[in-house]
Amino acid sequence: MIRSPHLQMIAAFGLALAMALVTAIVLAMAMERRSVDALNVALAEGGMDWATVSANGLQVFLDGTAPNEAAAFRAAQRAAMLVDADRVVSRIEVALRADLQPPRFSVNILRARDGIQVIGLVPRATGVERINQAIAEIANGTQVANLVETADFAVPALWEAALDFGLEALKQLPRAKVTVYEDRVKVQAIADSAAQRIAFLSALQNRSPEGIEVVLDISAPRPVITPFQFRFTMDAGTARIETCAADTPITQGRILAAAIAAGAQTTAACTIGLGVPSPQWADAVVVAIRALARLGAGTIAFSDADVTLIAAEGTAQDEFDRVMGELASALPDFFSLAGVLGTQSETGAATAGPARLIATLDAEEGRLLLRGRLPEGPVGRSVEAYARAVFGRDRADVATRMVDDLPTGWAVRAMIGLDALSRLTDGTMTLEPDTLILRGRTGNTEIESDITRFLSEALGPDGDFQLRINYLEQLDQTASLPSPTDCQMRIEDIQRATKITFDPGSVTINPQAGAILDQIAEVLRDCRHVPMEIAGHTDSQGRDEMNLNLSRSRANAVLDGLLARDVLVSNLTAQGYGESQPIASNETESGREQNRRIEFRLLGTTSDDATADGGEADPATLAPMPATPETPTGPRPIPRPAQRRDQEKDSP
Repeated sequence: MIRSPHLQMIAAFGLALAMALVTAIVLAMAMERRSVDALNVALAEGGMDWATVSANGLQVFLDGTAPNEAAAFRAAQRAAMLVDADRVVSRIEVALRADLQPPRFSVNILRARDGIQVIGLVPRATGVERINQAIAEIANGTQVANLVETADFAVPALWEAALDFGLEALKQLPRAKVTVYEDRVKVQAIADSAAQRIAFLSALQNRSPEGIEVVLDISAPRPVITPFQFRFTMDAGTARIETCAADTPITQGRILAAAIAAGAQTTAACTIGLGVPSPQWADAVVVAIRALARLGAGTIAFSDADVTLIAAEGTAQDEFDRVMGELASALPDFFSLAGVLGTQSETGAATAGPARLIATLDAEEGRLLLRGRLPEGPVGRSVEAYARAVFGRDRADVATRMVDDLPTGWAVRAMIGLDALSRLTDGTMTLEPDTLILRGRTGNTEIESDITRFLSEALGPDGDFQLRINYLEQLDQTASLPSPTDCQMRIEDIQRATKITFDPGSVTINPQAGAILDQIAEVLRDCRHVPMEIAGHTDSQGRDEMNLNLSRSRANAVLDGLLARDVLVSNLTAQGYGESQPIASNETESGREQNRRIEFRLLGTTSDDATADGGEADPATLAPMPATPETPTGPRPIPRPAQRRDQEKDSP
């Protein structure tokens, strides 16, 4: 028994330390069991029962063989979610796949003047020595970048044969890209000339290994063609290309297609080369072929930007001028056109036909066709500009031929003729050296006399012209219009059935009056040429001044109502007469009802005019009224649309 207090204290401390140590060991073992149990459950739930968990103190160990890297990573990640990642030690191994496919071996070799670059993956058994040796033979001191890797897989059956062919091709081609696969070799290269290209292709094709697909893409610089030429001939029902040059395969295809469309049975070779005079070469050649096809026979020849159209002997001058003008208008600006009609003399001069300019005005298609000859330079262009100004830029189809041997004053006479033609509905103007011929149709009975005076003054006493102008009533816009009396009678018939009325003391058009105005508006649309007065009248009830103002306001309301119905009212005036012109007795209700009225009267018409077609004139409506302070006779100004009243817009 320990009696010393000091010894008792030491014993107490020793016992406490032992108990603490035992407690820590027990707690650590409990923590290990909980961690292991929790991880086993989590891995099993995640489908990773191939993994086992063990613990040594605070450290947790993962063991097992994962089917792949992804599964091993997921197991470690799941463990780190439940246990501190610093405590997890992964000892998981990944199973080797028995069905692992070998890679697709390939080598890309680029050879240029400044060096050689190699990149690819080859079998380890083949190695890179064969590639290095071939490159060393052709490098000749140039820089070499070799990025070839190896992989330990079986060598494909045709790999070495394909690689040897690719390296041999690389030795022969100074500028090339060679791509080698186990069953395919693609060679892209540039030759210095067409002949060298043929030699390269022949040598490589003869050495192509059996069983390997060989793709050869060897190009050569295009030849420089000077001059760039094209010649197409049509005669005796046949057409053929005699020479052809093109700058691209697309251009070549367009030219050959146009030749076939023009009748060429077979097409000659069309050389693709450099030196095209304009990017619009194909456009120019195609329109020229079409122009020759319209002519029917002859030759079209290009030498760079110079174009010559040679017509066959016997071609009509007018037809030749027409085609020349259309071709000159269609060719791109860079190209210049010359024409030859018939057989050329030994000096190269062509026989010149009669000068002629023809302008055709087509009313149905709504356009002007101008064909024939005009002076060269600004004078001729001014005539073309004048035609577009008179007939409209979009309506004028101008395709003239510019020449330098026209009579004096040709351009001035051409513009005079175009001015005269513009006054007809349709027709033609033909300008010849000695005369101007105008033929056409019109719906104006006075136009022939007007054109005669105009041409006589414009051309002068020595100017010769011929007119053949036909008047057609169906073209006369005024021939079918109703007479002034017809217009008035049609309105009276409408008002005889039911007249325009107003509520007592009101100037507002009610629905019933609005329906009558709708019918009158239809009549007035055909009578815009007839001056008429809208006269307002009242009965005698009320003061004179009030009745006068009321009648004037009602007449204005009718005028505004017609304007709101899209009737042109420039031929209409509104006037108020108050109670001064009764047509019935104001002593009875029936009479007063008749006196409250709106009348439409003809202006500027005598009694003889009104009765010319057998009708009787109404003195009350045709006789001018005496001017009094209460009944002003001056016409009322036409109201502007802004003066319409809202209630009138809403009336039916």
